[in-house]
Amino acid sequence: MNNVPVTLSEKIGRDLHRNPSHPLGIIKDRIEGYFKERAATTGVAVECFDNLFPVVPIVNNFDDLLIPPDHVSRSPIDTYYVDDKQVLRTHTSAHQSTMLGKGLEAFLVTGDVYRRDEIDRTHYPVFHQMEGVRIFPGLLESRGSREDGVKEVEKDLKEALEGMVVTLFGDVERRWVDTYFPFTDPSFELEIFYNDEWLEVLGCGVMQQEIVRRAGKGETLGWAFGLGLERLAMVLFQIPDIRLFWSTDERFTKQFEAGKITTFAPFSKYPPCYKDVSFWIDKVAGFNNNDFFEIVRGVGGDLVESVVLVDEFVHPKTGRASKCFRVNYRSMERSLTNEEIDVLQEEVRTQMSDALKVELR
Repeated sequence: MNNVPVTLSEKIGRDLHRNPSHPLGIIKDRIEGYFKERAATTGVAVECFDNLFPVVPIVNNFDDLLIPPDHVSRSPIDTYYVDDKQVLRTHTSAHQSTMLGKGLEAFLVTGDVYRRDEIDRTHYPVFHQMEGVRIFPGLLESRGSREDGVKEVEKDLKEALEGMVVTLFGDVERRWVDTYFPFTDPSFELEIFYNDEWLEVLGCGVMQQEIVRRAGKGETLGWAFGLGLERLAMVLFQIPDIRLFWSTDERFTKQFEAGKITTFAPFSKYPPCYKDVSFWIDKVAGFNNNDFFEIVRGVGGDLVESVVLVDEFVHPKTGRASKCFRVNYRSMERSLTNEEIDVLQEEVRTQMSDALKVELR
């Protein structure tokens, strides 16, 4: 069952979000500080966790959050399985039921999460999320009706998150958008008008009652939200490529200081090196893009800036399907040579031919 590549397992323990001088750590600390200050007015202490191990039981990652057994997110195509009982968490919500079961009423969980995904400047197989939860013991009984209780929880949720946004972005224009999540109802996304465009900041909602029941809290009402730290950091610090967060180059790391949000100054722009790969797909074996992306990542690592599908067609006579992907190699720290990239590309071709059962063209 294990489909975790070595290149990914090496990221476990880097804990970028725990470095107070890293953009992710700066945002985490600012959000935690806001909720701790707000706790003084609500009277409910907020506990913060940022060192929970990312290998979690499948039941916590999916079942406890009411994600259906046939949901696509459970597939090894999308999720990294450690074995038949554990995964690398795909969201920090994986700790929600455990924390509630321990008796916590308000908490924040920040950590690295893992998903198989496409390759471009905004996607990476490991990124960082923050989960926030607050429950309201006794509220349902005091309000007399679930409808009134839900309205009060929703009101507190929106007030809390709008205040958080102001702490990060200033007093920007905001709007709430109704949406759907399997673990909350009603569910919302919060958008802000920033840099002349609407930006989605987070998803949230009133927790599904069944989730609360499974955690041993009965009919207690509560809210939950989740946000991506990289998404916010790329906007606030104007960082153009998600790979930069993992850089140890001092030209990157020395630009940031704990507690301060500053504009990133690009220190290089090295030329790209494009390589195309075309192939016929085996009708029986099939083909999934994420499997191909994993091979490219495994070979090229952070030298791969993006992988784009540039052509696909079905042969009119044979019915065989063909795809062509363009792999863009570009280092953030030095110029690449065509010779060294040819070696990597040839290894990509070899591995995909063997593992994906495709016929190279």
